[in-house]
Amino acid sequence: ISHMERQRVVSISSSVPDGVALEDAMTTVKEKVIKPLRDSKQIGGLYDIKLSGSADDLSRLREELFKDFIMAILLTYLLLAALFQSFTYPFVVMLTVPLATFGGVLGLRLVQLFNSSQQLDILTMLGFVILVGTVINNSILIVYHAIHKMNDGFDPLAAVKESVRVRVRPILMSTSTSALGMLPLIIMPGAGSELYRGLGAVVVGGLAISTIITLILTPLIFTYAIELSAKIKSFFKSYKKLSGSTETNN
Repeated sequence: ISHMERQRVVSISSSVPDGVALEDAMTTVKEKVIKPLRDSKQIGGLYDIKLSGSADDLSRLREELFKDFIMAILLTYLLLAALFQSFTYPFVVMLTVPLATFGGVLGLRLVQLFNSSQQLDILTMLGFVILVGTVINNSILIVYHAIHKMNDGFDPLAAVKESVRVRVRPILMSTSTSALGMLPLIIMPGAGSELYRGLGAVVVGGLAISTIITLILTPLIFTYAIELSAKIKSFFKSYKKLSGSTETNN
């Protein structure tokens, strides 16, 4: 009798049939085997069922990818804070991440309407990590150019308008080339195409949605961010002056 961590173990091995994704097989086993047994209380006390092997590796890899996604967002924010020398402006840039995530989910959903077998697999989840480093480029172009114009003496509102006017063309060009480059992963048939179809759908959907909304939302939020940053600086200056005058009087 086999033992694992001082408990008796009975192993049942099976291979996934051709044309069936491992994730689909795991879902079938959980819903049609494990769940009915637990609902009927045949397992859950001294007896339990646990998926292992490739299925367990897939679950662990999902958790690791989620951690990588959070880490990518955190590192990107810290890098932007160092580049802009501000903790406020990076928030404007990072707002594109939830927009891209929504676009990625929407793109994946559209693909599932035509191909119901497409699931949220590992490569598809990797597409969301790729989006973090891709979609923020558009906002960076707008914010950085606006800051550069303000340093040249432009009014904040005029600087934002000029930044959008100058940067809209390269933003549309770079996004179009990236999306069109990923499009064959979605529409081209062939052996192994199902592996990358989800990744392509997430990246294309995220790029499209985030770019359209970024050109509208980023200038608006950045204008408010400039005003907020100015008020915060003014508050701290007033506080320092008040503290200095109080010490002088004492």
